[in-house]
Amino acid sequence: MLKKITAVFVLMMLFAAIFIQQQITHFKQLQLTNIPELFEVKRGTGVHRLCNDWLTKGNIESCFALQVYAKLYPANTSLKPGLYELQNLTVLETIDKIHQGQQKQFSFTVIEGDTLKMVLNKLKSADFIDYDIDEAKLSEQLEVTKNAEGWLLPETYFYHANDSALSIITRAHDAMKTELAQVWENRMANLPLQNAYEALILASIIEKETGYAGERKKIASVFINRLNKNMRLQTDPTVIYGLGERFDGDIKRKDLKEYTPYNTYRINGLPPTPIAMPSKEAIIAATQPDTTDYYYFVAKGNGQHQFSKSLKDHNKAVRQYILKRSNDS
Repeated sequence: MLKKITAVFVLMMLFAAIFIQQQITHFKQLQLTNIPELFEVKRGTGVHRLCNDWLTKGNIESCFALQVYAKLYPANTSLKPGLYELQNLTVLETIDKIHQGQQKQFSFTVIEGDTLKMVLNKLKSADFIDYDIDEAKLSEQLEVTKNAEGWLLPETYFYHANDSALSIITRAHDAMKTELAQVWENRMANLPLQNAYEALILASIIEKETGYAGERKKIASVFINRLNKNMRLQTDPTVIYGLGERFDGDIKRKDLKEYTPYNTYRINGLPPTPIAMPSKEAIIAATQPDTTDYYYFVAKGNGQHQFSKSLKDHNKAVRQYILKRSNDS
């Protein structure tokens, strides 16, 4: 009798082992979903709770074998909290992904030419970001004088769900500090710039004036030449920045005459801060400009500019490109 009971028990265990092995093999092949799906794993979640969630959603039919698998391989089934993307993965591949903490990555791009205000507004509406920035204290937190304008390197930054906005800004700021220091170290000799911050200011103006990338260094040469001659920069983007929210999209003659600390028609030299986030290429242009005799440029209307050496030639170009466009419209 005991032998029969033992035989039955062994047979049952054998069948159970075969069943579990079949289920595990099934989980190695079974895809949870073939469409992108975000799935949150909360802190403290184990395989049992995870499996029940999938069972409720109809992704799997049973949790028994998976729970046994977790008992057999506990080191491989501890789960890290976070937001994960499930697509074209089997059950066991998904568990391994969560075990390794391979969370869904999101991206945020600081765009060259954007102002600090624009960057912060985009951060506020970005997906899955914890907006924890105290804008009144941002300059202090980044340890910059004046304000943080211009101090974020245009680049794409990756983050996980619920990462802090301040951490992204800090990374962008650290990247800009590194980039600016390297470019300033390799600057051209005898520039009319006192320090790297002035190069950053000039680079932001170059960024806003450049529509065609191939002209950056030529545009930079105009500003460098004017600074060397103690001529005012007379660049519209600085006027627009100084007007702030009062700018209605159309710069007027009275705007050029109004004094603000940023109106380079009214002030000598550079404005007090950058006016936007300059790209690496704009910073290089500011510190390694072309060598030219140009002191003026005017937009042609196609993204490029006409450069002039004299006011007479510049006025002629203005009549050709600006006044002609006004008459045509």
